[in-house]
Amino acid sequence: MSLVCQNVSLFRRRPDGSEGVILKQVDATLNAGEGTMVSGKTGAGKTTFLHLLAGLLRPSEGQITANGQPISHWNTFHRDRWRRQIGIIFQQPHLISEFTVLENVMLPMVPRENSISQLRKLAWEALDTFEISHLANQKVGPLSGGEKQRVSIARAIISRPAILIADEPTAHQDDQGAAMIIDKFAGWKLPDTIVIVAAHDPRWAEHGKFVDKHLLLKNGRLRELQ
Repeated sequence: MSLVCQNVSLFRRRPDGSEGVILKQVDATLNAGEGTMVSGKTGAGKTTFLHLLAGLLRPSEGQITANGQPISHWNTFHRDRWRRQIGIIFQQPHLISEFTVLENVMLPMVPRENSISQLRKLAWEALDTFEISHLANQKVGPLSGGEKQRVSIARAIISRPAILIADEPTAHQDDQGAAMIIDKFAGWKLPDTIVIVAAHDPRWAEHGKFVDKHLLLKNGRLRELQ
């Protein structure tokens, strides 16, 4: 399995009417079984790049393919169905404060053909993975930033996605929590799973277990660091 960007560019209209370049002629191949880290300064376009890979945005030029299929050219219906195999961890957790932790983790799976008992079992397992099962019946509103971040990661992995895309997943973690999360991500580098992380956090590179490919985004261009 692979995600391939071919000559991908993204332009956005500025308030004054001029055209701004976010990404320019990006080429990249992201393979299953390897951990890919995307770094770059704030505003470099890392989040935008992840949203393109996840099918949340369309490129202005070029194309993105998944296993040879031109997903960036598909209509909304087909892209929405394809995205069911993707787990996305956003910078902001986007949790529903009125729901419990367990309900938030279960939510992405509700439209699928699972019984509630099956969903609860999967959600408990995901919470256990990140050592927050004791929070299952609490509302998410009062949780700390680090706890909310772990809930959002558990929500992303409940479906055992074929493509896992994470935006700053350790930004609110202490060293112990970050090490645990990076270990988990390293363990997901499987032959049938693509794992991509955008991070400022130097602990990803220092940890040594996750990063197989390090991509730097600068001035709209993407290059691989050796």
